[in-house]
Amino acid sequence: MLEIKDLQVEVDGKQIINGLSLTVGAGEVHAIMGPNGSGKSTLAFVLAGREGYEVTGGSVAFDGQDLLALDPEERAAAGVFLAMQYPVEIPGVANMYFLRQAMNAQRRARGEAEIGAGEFMKRLRARAKVVGVTEELLKRDLNFGFSGGEKKRNEILQMAMLEPRLCILDETDSGLDIDALRTVADGVNALRDPSRGIVVITHYQRLLDYIVPDQVHVLAYGEIRRSGSKELAHELEAGGYAGVLGTEFAEQRAGA
Repeated sequence: MLEIKDLQVEVDGKQIINGLSLTVGAGEVHAIMGPNGSGKSTLAFVLAGREGYEVTGGSVAFDGQDLLALDPEERAAAGVFLAMQYPVEIPGVANMYFLRQAMNAQRRARGEAEIGAGEFMKRLRARAKVVGVTEELLKRDLNFGFSGGEKKRNEILQMAMLEPRLCILDETDSGLDIDALRTVADGVNALRDPSRGIVVITHYQRLLDYIVPDQVHVLAYGEIRRSGSKELAHELEAGGYAGVLGTEFAEQRAGA
């Protein structure tokens, strides 16, 4: 589904991603962990097509297409979804209205008929219940005045409504209490599907107690330095990045 080969990325002339390779198959959940500044969010933004991130080498294929050749809206229509660490607030745009417009924009781009109001509301209410988004939140302006947990739940609701092929979760657990974390994880787990790939970017092992990954990757200095099973996340929790990556990493970090 997703094939990243020797990806290299610069931001403001500084090399952030340095030869990253990663393969995510349909039906798989991959977790990417790493210290601050390792390139985790940069990878997420590059996949989504955010401006300001210059790809200087390598390739990214998604379902056989050159993902890097597509505009952000084309990537979204193809089924790429990014749940951001800090969801954007849009005063004056109702949450419910935004969701329906987003769904119909993608349907039009794929040559599909727009979803009717009745069918939309039926789906929205069913999926909002799963991720803990209240009717009151659906009527409010998009993310405006939402708590951190409400914003994250709303991102997962968007994902559930849009039904993307590739879900990228950029530190979705940031700022969540344990109850909100479980609710968000339940929403993500409900979207696990043999035709869908999920990439979970996180600092903490606790999220992976609820969203159990097929593989865990440790990203440091713009490269994936180690990959393994879900047990790798427990190794990180116990020994930290220096414990997992060894003395070279510890020395590099001390000299940074």
